[in-house]
Amino acid sequence: MTKHFLSILLVAVCITACTISYKFNGASIDYNTTKTITINDFPIRAALVYPPLATTFNETLKDAYTRQTRLSLVNSGGDLTLEGEITGYNLTPQAVTEDAYASQTRLTVTVRVRYVDSKNPANDLDRTFSAYRDFPSSSMLTDVQDELITQISQELADLIFNATVGNW
Repeated sequence: MTKHFLSILLVAVCITACTISYKFNGASIDYNTTKTITINDFPIRAALVYPPLATTFNETLKDAYTRQTRLSLVNSGGDLTLEGEITGYNLTPQAVTEDAYASQTRLTVTVRVRYVDSKNPANDLDRTFSAYRDFPSSSMLTDVQDELITQISQELADLIFNATVGNW
């Protein structure tokens, strides 16, 4: 009986002594040295302009960092800094049918991002990201545009987050 009790006790000690820690948000930030982030608004510098895009994208990007990290968002002088501009907002025909009309249209948003890590300059980044959504050409852009930019902004925020603090 004591042998069985000792075996159970040994297994219990081993299980509680060995722990594995996972970060499900993918962020790999040293919170001892990095506490703040500055995310400047990304202006639209594209030839085609849809004004609500800037607000939607900027808020989605800020939300991604505040929800998925413990970083404090500050107006300037953050340990991490994100800035850039929306450089593309393009519509292109896709899936041409036999009568030479497009059955799908693709909305693509392109963003240039400059990321500065003041604690570790090796992590600095200057890169362009793009995301798109297709919609039926029978739909008016004005009817689907807001939903599409919400989806595209979320995808872009995820891509930028993973490229900067995700360290996958």
